[in-house]
Amino acid sequence: VRIGGMSYRIDINKPQGSRITDMVLLRTGEKIDPAKTYVVAGWASVNENTEGPQIWDVVENYIRKQGSISVQSNNHVKVVNS
Repeated sequence: VRIGGMSYRIDINKPQGSRITDMVLLRTGEKIDPAKTYVVAGWASVNENTEGPQIWDVVENYIRKQGSISVQSNNHVKVVNS
């Protein structure tokens, strides 16, 4: 799962539905409330008939034009008990 703006812990040894804990919004530090409804957005379409270039092509072209890029490390997902 790709996410942005959040951190969480995942225990791959737990059963599905119980693996992800400690979800937090990075901007505010607010914990995600499982009883609350949230609005989310995604960038990857599951529709086969989408228009426009594949995201991978867009990223590749950007990197080629830049020559090199700097990527910040991302430690927002913590895998435990692996």
